[in-house]
Amino acid sequence: MGTIYPAPELSDLHQILDKNDLPTSDLADLDLNHFFSCGESPDIKGVVGVEVYGSYGLLRSLAVDPRGQGQGVGKALLEHLYAHARSVGISDLYLLTETAETYFERQGFEYVSRALAPEVIKQTREFSSLCPDSAAVMRRTL
Repeated sequence: MGTIYPAPELSDLHQILDKNDLPTSDLADLDLNHFFSCGESPDIKGVVGVEVYGSYGLLRSLAVDPRGQGQGVGKALLEHLYAHARSVGISDLYLLTETAETYFERQGFEYVSRALAPEVIKQTREFSSLCPDSAAVMRRTL
């Protein structure tokens, strides 16, 4: 599976997210202290991050390179992210997805109505403009 490290370089983060068709246009504006990778450059097998808004978090960009799929990389990254989120006071973790609902359901997330998402999550760039209105909104209580 691999060791979990602090955020990779922005260029490496862009590269893996681009490969997985995930948003990257706002990465430079985010606090990358809340992003993590499995493996180090040039052998990054996966990344994940969270935007922190008090007791709410917006899971960003869980992406696993094809070399790491089926090896527990995604689960290891999520477990690390959950521990980090709890340590910074997050109690509810939200995400938006167009393709991975089934995966996140298996990880304990449940669907919520867009209208019921907290206002601070609705105001994020990912929620308000980067992801289409058709993206599923999901939540997991930590």
